[in-house]
Amino acid sequence: MVELKFLGMDFGCALGSLSNGQFPEKDCLLPLISKLLGYAIVAASTTVKLPQILKILQHKSVRGLSVVAFELELLGYTIALAYCLHKGLPFSAFGEYLFLLIQAIILVAIIYYFSQPLGMKTWMKGLLYCAVAPTILAGQIDPVLFEALYASQHAIFLCARIPQIWKNFKSKSTGELSFLTFFMNFAGSMVRVFTSLQEKAPMSVALGSVIGVLMNGTILSQIIIYQKPTPQKGKKKD
Repeated sequence: MVELKFLGMDFGCALGSLSNGQFPEKDCLLPLISKLLGYAIVAASTTVKLPQILKILQHKSVRGLSVVAFELELLGYTIALAYCLHKGLPFSAFGEYLFLLIQAIILVAIIYYFSQPLGMKTWMKGLLYCAVAPTILAGQIDPVLFEALYASQHAIFLCARIPQIWKNFKSKSTGELSFLTFFMNFAGSMVRVFTSLQEKAPMSVALGSVIGVLMNGTILSQIIIYQKPTPQKGKKKD
């Protein structure tokens, strides 16, 4: 069998079967699909929060957005990325966290900007994150503490979504939340469940994806349910 590998993906097995007029076996096809989907998620993650950022900038408003939710999301991405780097997982299994973290930082900064005036508490939170995040990302903390920190990030992601879900429910509105951003979040979490299991990532990683499916799916449903119908222009009288 001819080896044809690229970015950790072995195309030789599948191409060899197809050239012989046979459909690739499961043990050959599933790992390849997992890798392809993993890199597809990483590629899509480079713009997943862009619709939300652009919507805020366009309307110059953060109406309906829970600041705490986005702050916790930023913290969760930081811990998740640091853990995956520390565990040495393949980039296709976690690469989206890098791009999501960068966009989350930009998003929180924009939310702060349109939430003027900023109190001392907000400034302190920002400075504390800038001081602690590099240490976490470098993995320069006790291994036991690191494991506990990663275990807590599932609760962090859960808590990051609950305030937004509750705010949407109370106001029966999703404000400036972007449908496209949460749709991509939901789809990405769905695919990541499969790739995590296929890549034999720690079960805690797969659990995080399952939580993502449930929480992003709930907010996506709220955006659909609470969206206001587009007003129709009245007909001109003859």
